[in-house]
Amino acid sequence: MSLVTLLPFIVLIGAMFLMTRSAKKKQQAAAQMRNDMQPGSGIRTIGGMYATVKEVNEDTVLVDAGPGVDLLFAKNAIGAVLSDDEYNRLVHGIEHDLKDDEAVVPDDASSLTETDEPADASDDKPIDLGKKDADDESADEPTEESADAEPKKADEAELKKSDGESDAK
Repeated sequence: MSLVTLLPFIVLIGAMFLMTRSAKKKQQAAAQMRNDMQPGSGIRTIGGMYATVKEVNEDTVLVDAGPGVDLLFAKNAIGAVLSDDEYNRLVHGIEHDLKDDEAVVPDDASSLTETDEPADASDDKPIDLGKKDADDESADEPTEESADAEPKKADEAELKKSDGESDAK
């Protein structure tokens, strides 16, 4: 056999070795995390329940899930051991490490556009977005009469077209 025919098999075996190696590292890290649990630690189970560790045994963990509720779990059922700050933030809604120098991001964009000053009435001029004829191009600003007339003409045209007629000429 030549090296060219063996190359795909070598690459496949190498990829399998790397995948199993990373999976073993993850399993060892999870086992170490479970072994480092102490009474009083906050945990999250693989089912998503948050609780506090009361007692750690060889294969089991006794947790306090609420007032008067003690549950016994297998160590393998513990998904994560949480830090005290993270546990308090998730379970009790307590924020400890708020830094004043960090930028505060609002929940919605409306607070970014609000101003304390009232808007001037001079800024609220009507804007004419209609098409101008050749005669109207000489006039710079439309008068109120022509501004009112434009929408009426457009409304009348829409009423005529509303029964399904098209603009085709």
